[in-house]
Amino acid sequence: MERVLIVVGSKSDDAIAQKAVEVLYEFGVEHKIEVASAHRNPEKVEKLVGESKADVFIAIAGLSAALPGVIASKTIKPVIGVPVNVKLDGLDALLSIMQMPPGIPVATVGIDNAKNAALLAISILALNDKTLASKLAEYRQRMKK
Repeated sequence: MERVLIVVGSKSDDAIAQKAVEVLYEFGVEHKIEVASAHRNPEKVEKLVGESKADVFIAIAGLSAALPGVIASKTIKPVIGVPVNVKLDGLDALLSIMQMPPGIPVATVGIDNAKNAALLAISILALNDKTLASKLAEYRQRMKK
């Protein structure tokens, strides 16, 4: 069963999703990737969120980047948004994800930075997983060198 569900708004976002997958794989975190657009497949998004047993969602989207907010509106679990550089150097997507209304938070990482999204998801999971917390501490020590 996946602990992290990665939802991409378009198949073209798969290369960015793979950056998150690499990190999650390195830490041994079960994950799954789904393609579902907030605009083209809203019913699929709602079904994915409603049926998922994942503890954390990573939503990767460009342009209007509504996907992370839509997911957040359907769950109380943490949602991490990854803005994609499609137009306007990704600033349109970044601002869309960051400007959520009060009560529907979405954590936002840098443009195309799915690696940090995965690390943030791992940090969240590590709150209740001592093995994962230890792996994350070791990883950060290696990054300092």
